Amino acid sequence: MTSSTTFLDPAALMRIKSLELRAKVVVEGLWKGMHRSPYHGFSVEFSEYRAYVQGDDPRYIDWKVLARSDRTYIKKFEDETNLRCQLVIDHSKSMGYGSAGYTKADYAATLAATLASFLMQQGDAAGLTTFANGIEEHLPPRNRPGHLRRIITELERPAKATGTSLDISVGQLADMLRKRGMICLITDLLAPLDKLERQLALLGAMGHDLVLFHLMDRAEIEFTFEKSAHFRDAESGVERFVDPQVARATYLERLKVHRDTIQAACERNNVEYHFCPTDVPLEQVLFDFLSARQRKKRSKGSVARATA
Repeated sequence: MTSSTTFLDPAALMRIKSLELRAKVVVEGLWKGMHRSPYHGFSVEFSEYRAYVQGDDPRYIDWKVLARSDRTYIKKFEDETNLRCQLVIDHSKSMGYGSAGYTKADYAATLAATLASFLMQQGDAAGLTTFANGIEEHLPPRNRPGHLRRIITELERPAKATGTSLDISVGQLADMLRKRGMICLITDLLAPLDKLERQLALLGAMGHDLVLFHLMDRAEIEFTFEKSAHFRDAESGVERFVDPQVARATYLERLKVHRDTIQAACERNNVEYHFCPTDVPLEQVLFDFLSARQRKKRSKGSVARATA
């Protein structure tokens, strides 16, 4: 599960018109990849399962998980609680950019739909929040019949033509999410960062587990433009004439500073950071995410044992 050559190319995936079907294809590919990987079977520890031990009632064995992973797990009881995950998606104008036949918004919607599908298959609760200048739509975490369909329906709605107020949106989200859980923020982070760190710190102080998926198009990352042209800011509408040969070095330097600032803020506030170029297969993004969760879980277990 380390070579992207075994994964479905995002351009081919995005040609599937149905978002629900795209998510299904990615989840199925993820399960198959994990079955072949040296970590095979690890993902089920991510949610509402624990390993079967002698003396457990075999009636509670999850046979579907056994078939997928060749490992025996049982479902936790109600009082052991399930994961609550809020998927928070950037709907600002800049997410409408794409150089490969699909946009960052398409990639973000597919990533969110796949995460929701994967989590709910395991019995966890998923919710959805979309934002631009502020919160647009908000579905609290649930795991019940029809809820995944509601999430996908919201993800399929065209984004409103607005700019980004990331810090305001995250601040509003803090007021909405009173129960602790995981928050997955999916955004291109093309917004001022000076106030964002304070809001991330607030969510962390409330006990939420924060994960940031930072999406960028390959043309934005490498500034692959060749011809001089007028470049228009998607959110402000400001136009500038740019010669790529002259501007490339300065652009790449500023982008590095921007990314370094984001990563440093995440490290200071214990935010799990994933940089996601939109030409990277989604199976790889999700596998890396689950691997990071597993490492984090093992690290916490080691700290707890050392303290004991």
